[in-house]
Amino acid sequence: MTTHPPFAVAVDLAVFTIRDGALAVLLVERGDPPYAGSWALPGGFVEPDEDAEQAAWRELAEETGVERFGGHLEQLRTYSAPDRDPRMRVVSVAHVALAPDLPDPIAGTDAASARWWAVDDLLGDGPDTPTLAFDHRTILIDALERVRAKLEYTTLATEFVAEPFTLPELRRVYTAVWGTPPDLGNFRRKVLGTEGFVVPTDARGEASGSGGPRALLYRRGPASLIQPPMVRG
Repeated sequence: MTTHPPFAVAVDLAVFTIRDGALAVLLVERGDPPYAGSWALPGGFVEPDEDAEQAAWRELAEETGVERFGGHLEQLRTYSAPDRDPRMRVVSVAHVALAPDLPDPIAGTDAASARWWAVDDLLGDGPDTPTLAFDHRTILIDALERVRAKLEYTTLATEFVAEPFTLPELRRVYTAVWGTPPDLGNFRRKVLGTEGFVVPTDARGEASGSGGPRALLYRRGPASLIQPPMVRG
């Protein structure tokens, strides 16, 4: 017989997209205890016949109706504080995901509702700032910093825009994630000077209201790293 008490393995997902120009994260309102009525990151327990990534995609679909998408998904870190879940010892493998144009969620299973929240509305300290269940505020802060940092040295920002895209659209991703726009000259040098960051197409975007030339459209390139990194504003 083992002398170790039982524990469970769970997954939690910080899923980011850009909505109305702001960085948004997907949350569910818990319908069952513990933390019934509180907002939380989507997630749940890993089943015996699946790995953590499979569980992450399954829980996302079951709780929010958002099916597996073609954007970026990676493990963030493992959260294992003994008291993080009042039910029992639960170790969570947190993931961070991001993609453009993700749909409005539909609550399912044990979620009372689901919606996109502007990240800025969750990290304030005002009376209207919701208290997230479990340690999900910590996970959200860690996931946000992971995405912010990766935009400095990788081409991950292109995962936030639908193809084809213009350079102003791509720059707005940095503005939304970092909270401040990158220097325009430095931004253009990094994007256009990093081989394979973006690939130009033969098409141009819609005409601007100023009557200037239409912006060139680009697609994601094969590059993954920016060296030296782009400086965060």
